[in-house]
Amino acid sequence: MAVSKTNKKRGALGKGLGALLQDSPQKTERGENHPIAGIFEVPLDQIQVNPFQPRTHFDKTALEELAESITVQGIIQPITVRKLADDEYQLISGERRYQASKMAGLEKIPAYVRLANDQQMLEMALIENIQRENLNALEIAHSYQRLLSECDLKQEQLGDRVGKNRTTVNNYLRLLKLPPDIQAGIRDQKISMGHARALINIEDVDKQLAIFKRMLNEELSVRKVEALVKDLSESKEKKDPVSGTNTDPVRKYEINKLQQKLASHFGTKVSLKADNKDKGEIKIPFHSTSDLNRILEILELI
Repeated sequence: MAVSKTNKKRGALGKGLGALLQDSPQKTERGENHPIAGIFEVPLDQIQVNPFQPRTHFDKTALEELAESITVQGIIQPITVRKLADDEYQLISGERRYQASKMAGLEKIPAYVRLANDQQMLEMALIENIQRENLNALEIAHSYQRLLSECDLKQEQLGDRVGKNRTTVNNYLRLLKLPPDIQAGIRDQKISMGHARALINIEDVDKQLAIFKRMLNEELSVRKVEALVKDLSESKEKKDPVSGTNTDPVRKYEINKLQQKLASHFGTKVSLKADNKDKGEIKIPFHSTSDLNRILEILELI
């Protein structure tokens, strides 16, 4: 595969990555130091996958489509690797292209070759993937957290590295405080970053999950979820003038939903009431002896 060695101007990748990707010196056989430059054809079987890869899920269909494109067009953008030893390399970025190239049956792949220690490797992989790959919001959040904890960066430094302000970085990090079910919803792209940010403002985990389930069932927009969260917040201290119980819209929704299920199950109107202490009653009316027997049969009491 013919690959141009003309250097192209890189896009804005953040100050940190620009510094990390400066060509590292490498000794030649004569002992002279020369920067690594240009693109090399590296055998795929000499490349190890990146242990610091921030992306945890690769869509199989998307990989197959990329493999078909590579078969026709070749590799348009080289991957980046570090040299571990003679005939031994490790991915820094470009695992989708690497995996798709293997699927396409290629033996070699064009690659930028760099020298880096483990911490540089981690930082390069995380930042370059954040900037160049279509990571979901949760993968970005985990990448930010790893940069803070494993690369010993402060939030201000992290913002400089990835070209984001501190508020944006913090909004991503807050996603990691959400319950696992909601985090999975973000990962699987069932809900957006906007949906998740609205849910973060709810302190009660059960209420977060209740709105999350309703969001999925009714395919609520971000604006509707924000309105629901606002109503929940405003009703927190308000009391129902009739029953004196807390008028929690999420709780009302769950009770009404359960009441409808019971009515459908018994084939008659069902009354369900519950207070804030989870005490209440269920009333199932019947209109005749045969109607009562029908209900008892459903309950398997006769």
